[in-house]
Order: sequence, then structure tokens, then C-alpha cells
Amino acid sequence: MKKDVLINIKGIYANDEDRDEIEIFTIGEYYQKDGDYYICYEESESTGFEGSRTTLRVEQEERVTLRRCGAANSQLIVEQGVRHQCHYDMGFGELMIGVLGNSIKSDLGEHGGSLAFKYSLDINMMLASENEMYINIRES
Repeated sequence: MKKDVLINIKGIYANDEDRDEIEIFTIGEYYQKDGDYYICYEESESTGFEGSRTTLRVEQEERVTLRRCGAANSQLIVEQGVRHQCHYDMGFGELMIGVLGNSIKSDLGEHGGSLAFKYSLDINMMLASENEMYINIRES
């Protein structure tokens, strides 16, 4: 059963030159299916992906798959210790990037909870950025 939830997302992106933090609050849907948790929300102008819908599939503390559909279409797979080749639409062009999962921590349950994951992005095997995502889910 899908629940309406309040979602707080904090992202930290760092490379050799700078570090950037973004925090958004939005509403969305949250549900469990076949043992996995799903977090869905509409992107806004503030994220740069307005017109897209993002779905996070959380497979315990093993894997997080981010799918963005609409104006920008992307898929990132974060799995601890595994490097995946993923399709990423930057809004102005598409890239194939490497995603290496560094850690995943989830305490998601029936009523919400939190999810944190860290990953590295590379382009042509050269490190592009180190990333951290912190997501909190509360029933509205």
C-alpha cells in the first residue's frame, strides 16, 4: 500500500576543486513490494530536473537503484564494493558513467525511516566526484 510521505534529501558532492551541498524537502510516495522499499517523488526546478519523476528502489543494505524518468532519463545503481556502468542524463546531454558504491545504510521500515549511501562517480575511469546522499522519510 502506497503512503504519502514527507521526504528530506541531503546530497553532498565533492571533487578536487570544490564541495557542494544541496538539501530539498518534498512530498512523495513510499511503499514496500517484494521485500524492497520504494521512494517516489517529482523533481523540481531547484534540482535541475523539473518534469522528471525519481524512484529509489532500496534492496535492504545491498543495493539502491535510482531511476529518473521524464524530461531527464537516468539510472544509477549503487551497490557496496561493486562498480556499475550507468546511463545518466545531465539535462543537457547523456553520459555513461561508472558508479562505485562505498556504503549503504538503511533503517527503512513500515512507517518510513532513513537511508544513507555513499558512492564515487567516474567518467572514462577517471574520478569525477565523491557523493553522499542522506534521505529521511516521514508519513505525512
